[in-house]
Amino acid sequence: MSIEPQPAEIPTPTSPSKVIAIVNQKGGVGKTTTAINLAAALALEGVPTLLLDVDPQANTTGGLGFSRSAAEEAAEPKATVYDVMLGNATAESAIQPTELDNLFLIAGTRNMIGANVELVGVERREHRLREAIEPIRNRYPFILLDCPPALDLLTLNSLVAADTLLVPMQAEYFALEGISELISTLDKVAAAFNPGLSLEGVLLTMYDDRTNLSQQVRSNLDNFFKDKVFTTTIPRNVRLAEAPSHGKPVALYDPRSRGAEAYRDLALELLKRNGMTTRKPRKKLIIDDIPPPRQDFSTLEAIGEEKTGIWPFRKKKN
Repeated sequence: MSIEPQPAEIPTPTSPSKVIAIVNQKGGVGKTTTAINLAAALALEGVPTLLLDVDPQANTTGGLGFSRSAAEEAAEPKATVYDVMLGNATAESAIQPTELDNLFLIAGTRNMIGANVELVGVERREHRLREAIEPIRNRYPFILLDCPPALDLLTLNSLVAADTLLVPMQAEYFALEGISELISTLDKVAAAFNPGLSLEGVLLTMYDDRTNLSQQVRSNLDNFFKDKVFTTTIPRNVRLAEAPSHGKPVALYDPRSRGAEAYRDLALELLKRNGMTTRKPRKKLIIDDIPPPRQDFSTLEAIGEEKTGIWPFRKKKN
């Protein structure tokens, strides 16, 4: 079954593009699944999208049908994120096309685990990725970075390169416990290396709205992050779990599955938040009826909190 990409109306942005790091220190929350399927959904809306696999596990690379060891085994290996960060290749030379016309990949490799050691003595080591992708930024309205589940030099490079952060998390108790620690860490990194970094949104994954726990976690996040929580949630879905083993995003593996529909809705919500619309009308989303946030007061001040940095988690000191 073929899927025709729908062209998007892409306005002239104030920045050449938006770089979004998909990050969470906790593993197993759906970072790679979100990176692959959100990028694919954006591409299917006609938006040229570049996906970088910054995780040494290289699951994003495998999930799009590329061999995770091809870089070492091929007679003429294609450059990877590892080569780009070490300065052995340009980002331009590392870009690979995928099955989708508007989706492009800079692959990861298991060699990237060594980058944490090799970059230690390098000048401006935290800025290597940012400087590498700068020459190609204006070609892609969205550049997505799939980060490893650790705060190492690879993740730090992603945070410095990014304009905004997308934080996937499960609707579970332990995820709530760790979110304040995660946000505190990211706030410190932003203050030290990338003052312009902001939060794109928090995305609930593996969500089951039939359980009280999921609804309670959603309510807590809404109170904590306000409008930064995506209206779209990603459900538990067998097709989402099966798609990577076939080397395809779920939109190609099973376009009618709940997982494919959820990521399509997420892509539309992301486009809407960034002032972009698709030419071909899709089904109406809940977010279409949500009024814009009031501008006459700060929601953080309204609940007696002090806004510091980019993260609404600090309590006002007495």
